Amino acid sequence: MKETSLFDSLLEEPQKPSGPVTCLGMTFENDEARRAHFTEQLRKKLQDPEFRKIEGFPIGSDEDILNLSDPPYYTACPNPWIADFIAEWEAQKPEQPEGYHYHREPFAADVSEGKNDPIYTAHSYHTKVPHRAIMRYILHYTQPGDIVFDGFCGTGMTGIAAQMCGSKETVQSLGYRVVGDDSVLDSEGHLISCLGKRNAVITDLAPVATFISNNLNSPISSTKFKAAYRKLSQKVSGLESEIYTAYTDDGSRCGVINYVIWSDAYICTECSHEFVYWDVGVDLDEGEANKIFNCPSCGAKQSTRSLQRSYETTLDPLTKLPIRIFKQKPVRISYIPSGKKKLQKEWSAGDEKSLRTIAADGTTLASFPIIEMPKGDRWRRDAFADKGVTHLHHFYTIRTIVALSNILDSIKNGDFDYKEKNSLLFLFTSFADRNATKRNRFIINKHNPQGRVNGPMANCLYLPNLFCEMNILRLMDDKQKDILSALQSRGFRQYGRPVLNTGSSSNLVNIPNSSVDYIFTDPPFGHNIQYSELNFGLENFLGVKSRGDSDAVVNEVVGKSLLVYTDMMSKAFSEYYRILKPGKWMTVEFHNSKASVWNSIQEAMGKAGFVIAHVATLDKKQKTVHQDTHVSGTVNQDLIISAYKPNGGLEDRFKLSAGTETGVWDFIRTHLSQLPVFIAKAGKMEIIAERLNYLLFDRMVAFHVQRGVSVPLSASDFYQGLSQRFSERDGMFFLPDQTAEYDKKRINVKSVEQLSLFVSDEASAIQWLRQNFKEKPQTFQEVHPHFIQEAQRAWSKAEIPLELSTLLEQNFLRYDGKGPVPEQIHAYLSTNWKELRNLPKDDPALVTKARDRWYVPDPNKAGDLEKLREKALLKEFEEYKEVKKKLKVFRLEAVRAGFKKAWQERDYAVIVAVADKIPNNVLEEDPKLLMWYDQAVTRMGGE
Repeated sequence: MKETSLFDSLLEEPQKPSGPVTCLGMTFENDEARRAHFTEQLRKKLQDPEFRKIEGFPIGSDEDILNLSDPPYYTACPNPWIADFIAEWEAQKPEQPEGYHYHREPFAADVSEGKNDPIYTAHSYHTKVPHRAIMRYILHYTQPGDIVFDGFCGTGMTGIAAQMCGSKETVQSLGYRVVGDDSVLDSEGHLISCLGKRNAVITDLAPVATFISNNLNSPISSTKFKAAYRKLSQKVSGLESEIYTAYTDDGSRCGVINYVIWSDAYICTECSHEFVYWDVGVDLDEGEANKIFNCPSCGAKQSTRSLQRSYETTLDPLTKLPIRIFKQKPVRISYIPSGKKKLQKEWSAGDEKSLRTIAADGTTLASFPIIEMPKGDRWRRDAFADKGVTHLHHFYTIRTIVALSNILDSIKNGDFDYKEKNSLLFLFTSFADRNATKRNRFIINKHNPQGRVNGPMANCLYLPNLFCEMNILRLMDDKQKDILSALQSRGFRQYGRPVLNTGSSSNLVNIPNSSVDYIFTDPPFGHNIQYSELNFGLENFLGVKSRGDSDAVVNEVVGKSLLVYTDMMSKAFSEYYRILKPGKWMTVEFHNSKASVWNSIQEAMGKAGFVIAHVATLDKKQKTVHQDTHVSGTVNQDLIISAYKPNGGLEDRFKLSAGTETGVWDFIRTHLSQLPVFIAKAGKMEIIAERLNYLLFDRMVAFHVQRGVSVPLSASDFYQGLSQRFSERDGMFFLPDQTAEYDKKRINVKSVEQLSLFVSDEASAIQWLRQNFKEKPQTFQEVHPHFIQEAQRAWSKAEIPLELSTLLEQNFLRYDGKGPVPEQIHAYLSTNWKELRNLPKDDPALVTKARDRWYVPDPNKAGDLEKLREKALLKEFEEYKEVKKKLKVFRLEAVRAGFKKAWQERDYAVIVAVADKIPNNVLEEDPKLLMWYDQAVTRMGGE
C-alpha cells in the first residue's frame, strides 16, 4: 500500500570506517576489536561463581549479559574494570599547585530546568533529573577530569551532564560565560568552574536502566542509526498491510489503521445486563466520559466506582491454558484512507474478521516472552487479581504482540553490528512498554471533546477502561524521529565516555575507597516507584532482569517495610561515604511527600557519616500526570540535599579529642566553613537555617552519636559557648572571615525574610502555615517543598513527624471550587493578577485560579475546625494513657490537649502518670506541659 512509504524518507549515507582505538592502556585495530577482546575477558569472569554472588547481580544467561554489554565501558552486570578506569583518570589529572586546598560552599541556588530537551525526551523512564540541571551542580563542585558518581543513575543523565561540562555551547546556554582559558563565570562575573568534561561512574540495579544509559552516553551517529533503522523498517514494513488494514462491514479495505479504541465491558448491578462502557458512558457530542450513567437495559443508575466487571473464560493464546480475564471490546478506529487525512469509524464486521484471522495464526506469537507478573505492590494497587491479568502478554493486544514479536526478532536476528543492534533495541524499549500497551489511555474531556491518545499513567501499571491500540509501525517511526532529534541536537556529542555498572549500590565492591570527587544521586523514594515491578516487561524483552529483593523500596506486599527501606538506603549511603574522598560533596535529589520517607533518607545519610549542609529546590517545570490532576500528596518540586564527608583532618583530630569541648568546637568550625555565607534572591536575603544555633547543636550531637561518642555539652552550655566563640548576625553564626563577607553583602539587600518563626513541632508548624497562608493562600503542591525544608531543620526528635496533609486538614480550609471564592483568596488573587480584579467571586476564571488553595479559616468556621482537631488529639491521648512503657515518639499537641482536659476535670493523676512516660527533656523544655505537670504535682501534695 502507498502508506508503507513512511519509511522512505530515511536515506542511506556513507559510513566512515572505524580506526585504531586505545582503551585502558591497550591499542586495538578498531572499536569492534576492543569490544571483542574485553567481551572474552567478561565471558571468563562470568564463569566465576563468586562473581555472580555480588549483591544485585542480575538474572540472565551469560550470552544475554554479553550481548547487551560493551566492555569495559558498560557491562550488564557488575563492572570489573571500574578500579582500572579510576586509576587511569587519576593519573591523567593535572598536578595541583603547592598548598592547594579544595573548598566549596554548598550549591545554594534553587534550580529550574524543563523536561523538553531532545536528549531528555529520547527515552522515557520512571523518574529523571534533566542533565542540564545536574550540570550546574557538577560545574560547582568539580574541575575537569574529576570523577563523578551516581549510584541510582536511571537513564544516565549524570553521565551526560559530566560529559556536557566539556561543551562550551551547552555550558553557555545555562546562563554562564566561558572566557579566555576556559574559565566559567556566572552572571555576575564570578569564577565558578572551568570548562572540560568530567569522568563519570554510574550504576543502577536495573539492567534496563544501564542499557538506556549506555545508549545515551555512548550514542550512535545519526547517520548510522538512520541506516540501521532503514534496514529494520524494510524487514517489517510488509506487516502494515497484513495486520493494520481497516475494513468496512462487507470486508472492503478502507485505509491503514492509526489506532483502535478499546473499551471495558461491565455487568449491570441490578439486572445483570452486559454492556460496553463506550456505548453507554461516552458522549462524543458533549465531549464527556461519564462516571455516572444508566443501564441501557433496565435504566438503573451505574457508577464507574462500583461497576461489576464482565469476564470471559478463554484459552490463553500464548500459554495455551484456560484463563478468566476481564472483557475488553474494540469500538472505534482512527484510520488513514489512501492519500487522505485521518478519519474515524466504528468497529466493523470486517475489522472483527481480520482480527480473528490474525489471532488464529499462532506462529508469530510463539516468540513473545511468556512471563508471569511479579506479585508485589503494583499487583495489589493496580488490582490485577480482579482483572485476571497474570502475564506480560496480557498487557498487549494480539495484533500488538504480532508486531512487537516481528520487530524484536528482526532486531535480534538481523545483520546488525553491536552499535546498530543496541540502538534499535533502544528504539524498541522506548515505546514497547508505554504507548504500545493496554495502559495507553484514551481520554475524553472538555479540552478534548473527540478524545485523544494520552499515554500511560506514570509510575504504575494501571489499565484504563478506555485504551488505544496503536499502529506499532507508525509508533516506532515517531519514536525514531525523537531519537534522531536527540542524536542531532546541537552540542550533543561525546566528550568522554562514562563507565557503567549494573548492580546494587549497597555493595560497590569494584570501587576503591576515597576515589570519587563528587556524588550526584537520585535515590528511590520509598514506596513511590516500584522499579523492578515496572521494569519487568522491558527487562524480559532484553533478556536480563533485575533482582527484586535488592530493590530499595517500601513494598509491604513482599515484606519491605519502611524500616527495611531505611536499612537498605543506609547501606547504600555507607558505600557512598566509603568511596567519596574526605572533604568532598554529595548532592541528593529527593521527591516524596511523606515525612516518614524524608526522615528515612536523612537518617540513612547521617548514619553513614554525612553531614547535611543545605536544602534547596529543583523544579523540573513539567508536572507528572499525578501532579497535574490534584492528587493529594503529590508535589511538583524536588528537594536537593547538599551533604559533605568530613575531611580526614577533622576525623583524625576528633579521635584525639572525642567527648571533649575541644572536639565540639573543632567540628563547629569545620561545619561553619562548609556552609553558604550569604543567600539573596531578588534583593531579599534568606536565612541560612544551618547557621542557627539549634540546628548547629543538632548537627554537633549527630556527629558525636554517629561515632559512638558521648556529647559533652548540654544545649544551654552549647548556645553560650557558641555566642562566645563566633560572630552572630541575624540569628546566624559565622567564622571571622565569613562575618566580613556577610556584612558587606548584607548592606545591599532590600529586605529580609521573616526571622522569628521556625517549625520545630506541630504548634509552630501550624503557625508557620498560618503565616504563609495569610500572605498567600497556596495549593498543597506549592507549599509542600517549602514546608519540608522548614520541618526538617528543627522538628523535635520525640514528636511524631506529621504529614502536611494532616496539618492542613485539621487546621485549615481548602477551597474546592464550589460556591464563591473566599474573601482571603479573592483578595490575594485580585491583588496579584490584574486580569482577576473587579471580578465577581463566582467568576469561572477566578474560581479556576482559586481552586485547591488552602487558607486560614475565619473565626466563625475556625471554632468548628478546632473542635474536630481537639477530638482527634484527645483520641490519641487516650492511647498514651493506656501505654505501659515510656513514650519515645508521640504527638506533643495531643499531650497538651490531654493535660488541659485532665486539669479541667481535676484528674491530676493522669497528668502525672503520662508525664512520667515522657522524656524529661521534652517535659522540661515545653512551658505548657511543665505548667500542667507542676500544678498537678502541687495539687496532689508533692512528687
